[in-house]
Parts: sequence; structure tokens; C-alpha cells
Amino acid sequence: MKAVVMAGGEGTRLRPLTINRPKPMVAMVDRHVIHHIIELLKIYGITDIVITVQYLANVIQDYYGDGSNYGVNITYSLEEIPLGTAGSVKNAEHLLQEPFLVISGDALTDFNLNQIIGHHMNSKAIATITLTRVPNPLDYGVVITDEQGYVRQFLEKPSWGEVFSDTVNTGIYVLDPEILAYIEKGKMVDWSKDVFPRMLRKQDVIQGYVAQGYWTDVGTIEEYMRACGDYLSGKVNLPRVGQHIGGGVWIHNDVEIAPNAQLHGPIYLGHGTKIKDGVILHGPSFIRDYTIIDTRANVDRSLIWRNSYIGERVELRGAIVLRQCNIRSRAMLFEGAVVGDGVQIGNGAVIQPNVKIWPSKEVEDGATVTSSIIWGSQGRRVLFGRYGITGLVNIEITPELCAQIGAAFGATLPRGSMVTINRDAHYTPRMLKRAIIAGLPSAGVNVMDLQSVPIPVTRYFTAATDAVGGVHVRLSPFDNRVVEIKFFDERGLDINTNSERKIENTFFREDYRRAYLDEIGRITYGQNVAEIYSQAFLRALRPDALQRIARDFKLVVDYANTNTSPFLAELLRRIKADVVELNANPDENRIFQTNQQIEAGMHRLTQITPVLNAHVGVRLDSSGEKIFIVDNIGNRLPGIQALAAMTLLVLKAYGGGAVAVPVTAPRAFETIAEQYGGKIIRTRANLGALMQTAAADPNLLLLGDGEGNYIFPSFYPIADGLFAVVKLMELLTINDTELSDVVGLLPPYYLHRTRVPCRWESKGKVMRILNQQYQERQLDQVDGIKIDLGKEWVLILPDPDGPFFHVYAEGSNNEQARILVEKYAGLVTGLQ
Repeated sequence: MKAVVMAGGEGTRLRPLTINRPKPMVAMVDRHVIHHIIELLKIYGITDIVITVQYLANVIQDYYGDGSNYGVNITYSLEEIPLGTAGSVKNAEHLLQEPFLVISGDALTDFNLNQIIGHHMNSKAIATITLTRVPNPLDYGVVITDEQGYVRQFLEKPSWGEVFSDTVNTGIYVLDPEILAYIEKGKMVDWSKDVFPRMLRKQDVIQGYVAQGYWTDVGTIEEYMRACGDYLSGKVNLPRVGQHIGGGVWIHNDVEIAPNAQLHGPIYLGHGTKIKDGVILHGPSFIRDYTIIDTRANVDRSLIWRNSYIGERVELRGAIVLRQCNIRSRAMLFEGAVVGDGVQIGNGAVIQPNVKIWPSKEVEDGATVTSSIIWGSQGRRVLFGRYGITGLVNIEITPELCAQIGAAFGATLPRGSMVTINRDAHYTPRMLKRAIIAGLPSAGVNVMDLQSVPIPVTRYFTAATDAVGGVHVRLSPFDNRVVEIKFFDERGLDINTNSERKIENTFFREDYRRAYLDEIGRITYGQNVAEIYSQAFLRALRPDALQRIARDFKLVVDYANTNTSPFLAELLRRIKADVVELNANPDENRIFQTNQQIEAGMHRLTQITPVLNAHVGVRLDSSGEKIFIVDNIGNRLPGIQALAAMTLLVLKAYGGGAVAVPVTAPRAFETIAEQYGGKIIRTRANLGALMQTAAADPNLLLLGDGEGNYIFPSFYPIADGLFAVVKLMELLTINDTELSDVVGLLPPYYLHRTRVPCRWESKGKVMRILNQQYQERQLDQVDGIKIDLGKEWVLILPDPDGPFFHVYAEGSNNEQARILVEKYAGLVTGLQ
């Protein structure tokens, strides 16, 4: 017997699940809904299948093809326009010469089809309607039969006053071909509204068979979630995918589950899913293939489709997340929330109950969404953030996206110009860098591949050659799941906002410049990169100091297994420095280190440095931009203290001069400057602003951010950890002092800071009110609002990338600094 599977429905009540797929292709735990129907047919030996398709027909046709991969033979009947449940079968009339089974492709059932077919054959009826009993028949077509099972009346979605039976039409029929004569070809015709009532009027025989087993119509979001829960709980007697590992947990093939994850079934985990440390999963829930549930996320009674990412400490409670979604850390989705394909939910965002978000939308960090998002922005609205273009590897930042970014960057540059490109030593940036390289030549731009060198080296080399810009790809130092793509101008400095907007506009308009065959850019490798950098590096140091370093100075340097070691080690050998090297072999598996690993490395450095009688110990970060310092007696210098010590050394060595520090630094810097005849310039609190200041004023002696970045414009106006290491050695030698003695000369200071959450939509209001209230008491109107409190101050600084404020305070003692921070943090909270 043939089966006709009706699969043309749009499923409007299931939106947004059905925006990008027909209703039968909605994921039902371990298979699509229609796949469960195919498996049911196979159980009863029905392998010759006609599928009627109309809405997004190609999705079903492309996936199942001729059915041979699934053990069946599939023929498609395509409707150009919707023809209704009966009209769609009439459209396939040429394929139906014998009694056939009609079944909906968007229902879930385990009925015994042999019993239904057998009842039809024995009854001699033209049509047999499969019935089932339901507690609430209001949403279904009620069918009334007599004692012999003959159908006497149809009631389509009756009111309670019209309900005379709890037996409803399941949409599963066994039909003789002659019934098709009741249907006019090419017209919209329905079985229960048109054909069956007409047959009753003509007194044709229609049988009703009340089937035993499970059946539900997957017509609404609520019914869909209930059906998934029933299937997971074992109420549906159909073949399951994967294996049961106990506790109601089913897994399919390769699944990674952290030892301390808690799984409370019923749960299904698809192939390639990853359940990370501390995750708590409560069923009924399913997680489809290649989805990642990150550290300490809490998933409760939720359905997550394939290729999605659920971030750290995310909470999902009774929610549905569709394909290729990205739910960032600490977001919360509540009962009945549905997130469409490709949606991005920002950090800390809250999706309230029953909110539905249509595909490709983006919810900002910290936003609270109280109503459904149907229209509006799609995907990314901006590419660039504070650290360039950033995103989750292979989720937000994919090779396809990188190729487009390369083409967009190239379209903003002169045809035939050259761009340098570089990466850190990890394999992830290698993949993405090659994708960017593929995009640049397509716009007629030549590429010089520097392979893997520290960021300061690629910045300097970009400026030293005829390159018009550069690109650097690296793992984020804050999160190894995130990659950063940084762009440089012809000076090797970060590109300005105007250049970022040009790239964004080209990217979003897809207005790429396509070079003709002989104009496609060429790809070459950088030559003499280390030598060009080293020559300038050594010229910027005092020869007399280098001679004394070779004689008297001892250094401990921890390369942290980064690509800085080949460059700095060679430079230290050339100046004949006495160096003890730690972790000098580059290791791509140690490029990113957790806070615990970094702290362990610094602790080891504090122990080794005094034991070896070294003058200083230094650790470099993965980019080669930052350094972390330990003095000669093994004390680790916090970032601000290290910058203060470097300021004292440079002002004393040069007999005064100007040093630039961020607006967040304490007033101790002005005290140091007064003592040594210098001057302090305040800048905005970010590294890009410091580098722009250095480029504008090459007479500055030093710039630093208090977080380990140091800029010496006498060499080049960039943060360069390699140069900072040797410059620190030079300054200690010139001043003939130990670093611990310098620290002892620093004036005391008491700083405290905190972070205050604030919704995006409230940040402008908070800034406006603060500016009005403290207009007469503001200091240093450089960045944020800095309030003058006499010998103390408070800085309220909005974060450029997240929904929060930073509050800094300098007090007369530690307790007073803490009290000030708490007071003004409370003020910011109260103004929202």
C-alpha cells in the first residue's frame, strides 16, 4: 500500500519555528516531525511514499531526495498554490491506483497502521477515518459514529455546547481511489469540511476507527513543547535515535559531558553536543547536534536546535532556541520564549515569558525584551567594537564572514596597494586569517603575509614598508572562545572611526569591488621582518646603557609560550644580556591561559627572581604588548604601581619631561612629576587613545594605561612589551638603582573601583543627570564624569561595549575609597 504524506502546510501558528522551514521539518527531539511519520510507515512495511509539498517545498525535497538514504521510495507531488488537504491528494491522483493511506506530515503518532488498514479492508467502506479520544476536543474536528462505527456527523472545531463526543479526526485516512472523483482538480478542497460531508449527503459509507496509542497535532508552540516532552518521556512508541545511558538521558554518537555536569532526564543530546563544567540540565529537554552548553549554564525544560551556543551562566526556563543562535553569558529566557534561527542574544539580556524573536535579530547586551521582535534590525548592526571585530569562533566569526570582511576592507583601499596580515600562534586565528587573505586579493589588494609575529612587530613593519594598512587576528586574552580581528592604518596604529565606518558600510551593502582577472591581488610573505624591527629597536636605546646591561644586569623573562620568544630572545642575545628564560618554546595550546594559570605563572616568577639575584622579572602577554613586572626582592608590582615606578625612572633619567597616563590613574603621578620636574598629561581610558596621543606628540617620554601597556614614542608610538622590557633594564641601569628602591620612593595612593549594571537605554539619561548635578565640580573632562572632592575624586565612566558603568574613586585611605565607590555606584543605580 502507498502512503500519501501531506507536507505542504505553512504552520503559521508555529512561527517563528516555521519561517525558514515547512511545518513537517520542525525538529522533534531526535528527528524532524515528518521523519517520525516515515519511520512509523516503515514499521508497517509501507515504503512507497508520495509526499505532497507546497510551502518551502525545496527544503523537504533537498533533505530527503528520493528517500533511498532512509530506506523508502519517495515521489513528490508539488502544489503551485495551496489546494487544501483533499486538493493536494487529488493533485497526486496519477500516482494512486489502489487503496492508499493518507497521513499528516506534521503530527506525532504511534498508531498501529496495520489495524487501521485492516479495519478499512474488512469494512468495505470507501473511506476510513482514524479517530482518537482527547480530553479537550474544542480545537479539533469532532466525529460522531454509530454503534457499528459508521460516521454520522462532522463538527469542525465546535463550541462546548456542540460537543457530543470526545472522538476527534486525526487526519489519518485509508481511502479507495474512487473517492478522488469527489474532488475538483486544481481547487481548494478539504476532507473534513467538503469531501466527507458531501459523501454523507450521498449516503456513501464512511467508517470511523478509534485507534489506541499516542497522537497529537503539532499545531501550536504549546502543543509542540508538549509533544516533545511526551516523546522524551517515552509516551510515544517509536524508534529512538542514539543510546540510553541511564537516568532518562539519551545520547547520539559523539557527545562531550563534563564530569561535574548535572543531567536530570528525560534529555536527548545530539551528535557533537558539548556540555561544559557545572552545567545543570533538567528535562524534558533536547539539545540537537553540535550545540554547546557552556560553563554553569542552567537549562530547564527547554528545546535547543542544532549548531547553537548557550553561554556561561545562561538560564533557559521553558524556552525554545532554534538553529545557529548565540545566547551570550548570563542571558535569561523564560517560559514560552522562542528565539528564531540565527538570533544573537547579548550578555545579560532578559527575554520575558512568551516573547518570540523572529530570525536573524540581535538583542543588545543587558536589554530586557518584553514584547515580540518581528521587524527590525537583522544580524549585526555594527562590526567594530573596542577591540576591533570580535566574536565567538566559528559561531559569530566564521571563515565565510572573514572572507567578506577581507573583501570589504580591500574595497576601501587603493587598487594595487599592499596590506600586511598577521596572527598569533593558535590554530584558530590561522584558519580565519587565511579566509581574510582570500577576500583581500578579490578587491585588487596585495597581501604580505607575516605569518605569526607579535603585534608590536607587525605594527612597526607595516609602518616601515609601503603597506597602506594591516590586519592582525588573535584569540582574545579574556576568553579563548572569542577571536579578535584588529585593523591598522599605514602607521601601524589602530584605524580611526571613519575607516571603521567605511568598512562596515561596504560590508553591509555587500558593495565589494571585484578585481578583473589580471588585477587580482598577489599574496607574498614578509621578508627580513625581524631584522627591520630589530635595527630600529636597538637604535632607540642608549649604547652606554646597553654596555652596562651586558656587564651588570640580570633578567628573568617568562615568554608564556608565546611567539614573542624568537624576537626578544634574539635581541637580548645581541645586547649580551644575562637572561634566564622561562616557557620560551611557543606552544599554540598555551596561547590562552586562564586567570589561575596566569596567577600561577606570576607566583613562580616572584619565587625565581630573588633566588637568582636578578634585578627584575618580567612576564609577557600573548600579544607581546603588555608586560607584568616583579622587582628584585620578589614583589609583584600591580599595574598602576608599575606605571608609577616607570614614570619615576624615566623622569629622573631624562631630568623631567612629559608623561601621559589615563584619567583613571591616581594623583600620585602629579606628585612624582613635581618631585622630578616633569608634567603629567591625562588621556582617555583606553589603549587606542594613548597610541593616538603618542603619535601626535613624539616628545612624550612615556605613556601607559596602568594595565601593563607601555608606549615609548622615542622608538615608536605603540604599546610594545618587547621594547618595554629592555627599556626598563636601561632605565634601571641609567639610574643605578634597584626596582624595589624605586617602589619605596613612590607616594601612597588608595584606589577602588567597581562595575554597575545599567540598561543601554538608560546610559544616556544617567550621563545627562550626572553632568547637570556635578557641572561645577568636574575635573579633567577627558573621559566620563570626574567629580572633584578636594583631596579625593570619583570617576563615573560608561563602558563603550557593555550595559554598565565603571566607578573609580581615590580616597584618603582604602576604607574611604571603598565608601566613595559604594556611594556613587548607588547613585548610578538610583538614576536609572
